[in-house]
Amino acid sequence: MFEAFGFSERVLNEAYFVNETSFWQPDEATPEHITRGGKVQDTEDGLSEFPHVILNQARVHDFYLDVMRNAPTRLVPHYGHRVLDLTVAAPEAGGAAASHPVTVRLERPDGAGHLAMETVRARYVVGCDGARSAVRAALGHPLHGDSANQAWGVMDVLAVTDFPDIRLKAAIHSAGDGSMLVIPREGGYLVRLYIELDRLEAGERIAARAITVEGLIATAQRIIRPYALEVKEVAWWSVYEIGQRLCPRFDDRAEEGGAPRVFIAGDACHTHSPKAGQGMNVSMQDAFNLGWKLAAVLRGQSAPGLLATYSAERRAIAQELIDFDRAFARMFSAAPKRRGAAGGDGIDPAEFQSYFVRQARFTAGTATCYVPSAITATPRHQHLAPGFPIGMRFHSAPVIRLADARPMQLGHTVKADGRWRLFLFADDKDPADPACCVRALCAFLADAADSPLRRHTPAGADSDAVIDVRAVYQRGHRDIPLSALPPLLLPRKGRHGLIDYEKAFCADAAAGDIFAMRAIDRAAGCVVIVRPDQYVADVLPLGARGEVAGFFARVMG
Repeated sequence: MFEAFGFSERVLNEAYFVNETSFWQPDEATPEHITRGGKVQDTEDGLSEFPHVILNQARVHDFYLDVMRNAPTRLVPHYGHRVLDLTVAAPEAGGAAASHPVTVRLERPDGAGHLAMETVRARYVVGCDGARSAVRAALGHPLHGDSANQAWGVMDVLAVTDFPDIRLKAAIHSAGDGSMLVIPREGGYLVRLYIELDRLEAGERIAARAITVEGLIATAQRIIRPYALEVKEVAWWSVYEIGQRLCPRFDDRAEEGGAPRVFIAGDACHTHSPKAGQGMNVSMQDAFNLGWKLAAVLRGQSAPGLLATYSAERRAIAQELIDFDRAFARMFSAAPKRRGAAGGDGIDPAEFQSYFVRQARFTAGTATCYVPSAITATPRHQHLAPGFPIGMRFHSAPVIRLADARPMQLGHTVKADGRWRLFLFADDKDPADPACCVRALCAFLADAADSPLRRHTPAGADSDAVIDVRAVYQRGHRDIPLSALPPLLLPRKGRHGLIDYEKAFCADAAAGDIFAMRAIDRAAGCVVIVRPDQYVADVLPLGARGEVAGFFARVMG
């Protein structure tokens, strides 16, 4: 997402790089002291072209705000507004309610030190207003779930310590003082500590404990023994209760059908512990999923029914997150078992480490898989490219751009602009041969009456304004002349009819052959349809013209 919005380099320049994770447990000889039980590589090789990094939420927020301010609309949020109530007009309502059925009453500062009321009529409303969401309340959707009755503290500190893994992500289980998660922060000095506190009684709230920052520091010092921890400054601290709660729906759509008008995202519809670092990450994915769908409907590219897929897709992912977080929090809070001990309620440190490794894809955000729907096909032809699983993110790989021999990541050639992508992975024929399947498919897409490009591209728009077609060839970039490309891969665009030379790519044998890395059928090639949020919608044979056209007919009507 950061790459799609153009600020991934800014993130990488500032962030802490997570390369290894260490695990600490009670020392067998001296249980009141901890000892390192193991270290693991944080993420598996080849999981992503990006490293795993940590950057604070405020900076990520800043980067998004910069994108908004510099967008054509010069969009800037209005702060200080409070939702008073929200109503949705009945489907049969006429007048203004027919086109703008959602009415929201807001309370806002008037600039003179008073509060003013404002009424807004909208076509759609998205509530990203946190765990106490007024939008969710207006929809009448409760958060279902439970609390683990476990209190945790968190603090960002500048500290002096002889703990050897202070600049690694570290999970610490002590024998009798609880657990702690060490998360190094950007800048080289700051570190975040998640500190397990006492269990809460049933119905007890953490506010009743009157926990102080001095108490958090003392607990951290006990957990980390025999190492010293001298806190010089606390930049921020808080306490929280572990709970996993989930909303039954993420929109106002009735079960019997109809297109939704009001949506909720992020903490408004799912809450969980922060230790796996999924709060902001999963919430951004909620918004990314909904954003392109709203844009497609507002532009008239898709029917409003597309919006019903948001709740279906994202609630399933939120349920997975809740299940993962419940297991992760339970294991983290469990007392460690002594080596060789059988039974009991504790956790074997080796079992915890193994679980952490197994769940690395989930915590890295790459395990999301959307089930078949109107916009995600049933995997009938997955065998043509097993490395691009349908329903999962488009896993980038190195390529060389044909026109200028530039090495690059294929996934970085597409941005968050609402367009669908057709990646054509060539068969093994000569690209100039009329029998080349890529050439034949490009001719269909450019000229056939039932081509999705001709059917869904507005009159006068560039040929790639709605569906962007790109090709990847098996042959080296020096072995394919530009004249061998079909005209669709050298489109003329804009008022001057300039040629776009950035549609064709070749495998990069030196950096990694994409055909081998993604197990693409070399003899047959394939088409990979990629959604605007960069998830794979379908994998089809290069000759499946009717299926390509049929897919977009269903999505765009």
